[in-house]
Amino acid sequence: MTPPPPRRTPGGASDRPRRTPGSGNDRPRRPATERSARPRTDPTTGEERRAPRLREPDLPEDASPRDLDRDARAELRSLPSSLADKVAAHLVAAGRALDDDPARAHAHAWYARQLAPRLAVVREAAAITAYATGDYAAALAELRAVRRMTGDPSGLPMMADCERGLGRPDRALALAREPDVKRLDPAAKIELGIVVSGARRDRGEYDAAVVALQGPALDSERLQPWTVRLWYAYADALLAAGRREDALKWFESVAAIDEAGETDVDERLAELTQS
Repeated sequence: MTPPPPRRTPGGASDRPRRTPGSGNDRPRRPATERSARPRTDPTTGEERRAPRLREPDLPEDASPRDLDRDARAELRSLPSSLADKVAAHLVAAGRALDDDPARAHAHAWYARQLAPRLAVVREAAAITAYATGDYAAALAELRAVRRMTGDPSGLPMMADCERGLGRPDRALALAREPDVKRLDPAAKIELGIVVSGARRDRGEYDAAVVALQGPALDSERLQPWTVRLWYAYADALLAAGRREDALKWFESVAAIDEAGETDVDERLAELTQS
């Protein structure tokens, strides 16, 4: 599973594909040896213990602060210029590594968080990369922090999917009922619907998972950036509900429009037609 559209990707590059949550059980697993260096509470005193300082990961030679997008750079203006450049370079490196090496992306983003923990753009990058490595508890904590800082509800789909990843589908569904959902843009609402469908499946409510994705967006003949994701999730929900023939038709529709290879629809079709 991949994260939903954040306010921006860690590196802020406008040509990066938007990441979105899945509806099945394809989330990345958190490596057993990887732990985020976030503060923890001492159980004896109740006081927050400081996490050990992180070692700075090596920056690629071409990771320039100038490659960070304009909005993200604007958030760094409160920092001294040399610190802002270092934070920006690590955010750029995180964004570039996110698809191919999530652990390395997380190392860069978490180091940037250590340098500038009060900036929402940094905490958001930490959330996205934590999610990509399967550390849903850390991602959820960072997303909550971003929401407190900005009041922006756009992280709700990822927050809900983190709750799923932590085995708490009821909490995912509760987030989907929050009043702030009305403030989400159309793409984020679609992604939240996909997460809701997945949460229903987690609870064994397979017919409800199908219904959660039905509506004008699914019926529209106009292709949107989220159409491939929505149709794929719907096909997946149909299959889980035992409606194999209907699922096959929707997977075939996905294959007809998924020119960018967003999904593994070809593999799914091969499995279905061979079984």
